[in-house]
Amino acid sequence: MITGWQEWMQNNGTFSSIRTLLLKQGRWLFLLPPLFFLLFYFYPLAAIFKLSFAPDGQLEFAALRRLFRNDYYIRTLWFTTWQAVVSTLLTLILALPGAYIFATYQFRGKQTLRTISTLPFVLPTVVVANAFSSLLGSRGLLNNWLVGLFQLDTPPIQLEQSIWLILLAHVFYNYSVALRIISAYWQGIGDDVTEAAAMLGATPRRIFWTVVLPLLRPAIAAAAVLVFIFTFTSFGVILILGGPGFATLEVEIYRQAVNLFNLPVAAALSLLQIVFTFGLMWVYTRTQAQIAGGRNVRKRDRPIATHRDRILVTGNLAVMLILLAAPLLALVIRSFTGQNGWTLTFYRQLFINERGSIFYVPPIMAVRNSAGFALTATVLALLLGLISAYLISGQKQVGNADKGWGRSVIARLKSLLDPLFMLPLATSAVTLGFGYIIALDEPPLNLRDSLAMIPIAHTLVAMPFVIRAVLPAIRNVDQSLREAAAMLGADPQRVWRTIDWPLIRRALLVGAVFAFTISMGEFGATLFLNRPNTPTMPTAIYRFLGQPGALNYGQAVAMSSLLMLVCAVGFVAIERFRLGDEGEF
Repeated sequence: MITGWQEWMQNNGTFSSIRTLLLKQGRWLFLLPPLFFLLFYFYPLAAIFKLSFAPDGQLEFAALRRLFRNDYYIRTLWFTTWQAVVSTLLTLILALPGAYIFATYQFRGKQTLRTISTLPFVLPTVVVANAFSSLLGSRGLLNNWLVGLFQLDTPPIQLEQSIWLILLAHVFYNYSVALRIISAYWQGIGDDVTEAAAMLGATPRRIFWTVVLPLLRPAIAAAAVLVFIFTFTSFGVILILGGPGFATLEVEIYRQAVNLFNLPVAAALSLLQIVFTFGLMWVYTRTQAQIAGGRNVRKRDRPIATHRDRILVTGNLAVMLILLAAPLLALVIRSFTGQNGWTLTFYRQLFINERGSIFYVPPIMAVRNSAGFALTATVLALLLGLISAYLISGQKQVGNADKGWGRSVIARLKSLLDPLFMLPLATSAVTLGFGYIIALDEPPLNLRDSLAMIPIAHTLVAMPFVIRAVLPAIRNVDQSLREAAAMLGADPQRVWRTIDWPLIRRALLVGAVFAFTISMGEFGATLFLNRPNTPTMPTAIYRFLGQPGALNYGQAVAMSSLLMLVCAVGFVAIERFRLGDEGEF
């Protein structure tokens, strides 16, 4: 293979593209992403199907029948659905006014506030749950302040393990999703349509209901479906804030598999969730296509001129900052607050082996483990994501360039590869981790006791984000530049290094930061796969929260603050290196 590669580079005087080069002499590289998905995505899902329908080798539906005959599982499905509906409605109600002011008005710090509003979405769910516990929990800042102010015996706000705290956390987590989707589309509705309606005598209220809202429906629908998917598959927020009294399908899969070791029922629940999420993702792709075909007229931002404008903008920004900043600020303050005031004790304790046991793992080791897993997952996600992006971007050219193997295999998959590589976004991390446990436990893929399972799972979750970051940059590379460089005598390797690389490296950096940040905060699959002696930061936080004592709780909020800092730095880097709105998210 290496000899053939060298001969091709020496003897071939023409260059069509880096994609054709890889296809002709490095076809195996193009096989890596599909093979990776086959082994670590479809094979575990097939194991879940087998355990659901044929646990003893014969086809049966006992586990599925048990789900629909047991009131508990029906109530779990009902709770999963209605809490997702309510969370979605609340998110849209709060996000629509914010989307309006970002799409309509011009004010100082607008882009900075838009960037800050997106930060909660990149935070791990364990951090979000801990932030709300630090603000509104029985030991939270608000309760402590009210108890001290009014000399109360008990905390006046009793929201722990209640549906209200869950809903608030879901709105906090998904607010930015609805805000960015709707405001971006709203800006594309030009002033011409509203001005025409006003000239015909329509009032502002009537213009909104009869003109603007119908035009916004595709964006609202896309945001609603995406938020519903995220809340339907909620795991960390429910597990930490809901306690034993609440369980979504995601949480119940974990409990059945880990706590009760009822694998057939866990597999049946996973199968049910897969059907729901795949159907929802299909709906989302259809609504996303409608957004892509929407108006491209840029709405003119208008200055804040009247008293009504100032009240509207200031009020919405105040609500947004209180909703998004208060929990995170409470988390940081709580991590520095002890019984006697300000302290660094909780951070110091992360470095101390207080138990003095050789089997004890200092909490700071979780930071090292997370960083190691994240770096490994980032390298794998970048490699596989880059190859996948070239495959997707060059389907037509690749198929036409090779009339044999390429046309018979690659070209036939041209309409499937893009949605194929996005499937992990429609699959819960808990389901993925459960599939690894039951599938990768015998040769030749006996990885159950291997640390490789965690970065592999993280790679699968991060790959779609790398692809969406890199794909637009690759599509924007002018093919004539490659051809001109080849005509001047540049070999294929030099063409890629001098043409492609300078144009896509910023997008690759964005994809790398996405992959690293997602891996650092991944919780659902990691909770299934990690060993007791190799905790990650999210699993260490969960362990601290499960143990009594102020010290354990303090270490949980301290580590949550550190993890939030890592994600915030990563997010700032993403916004810094993105070229405008580059990236298909």
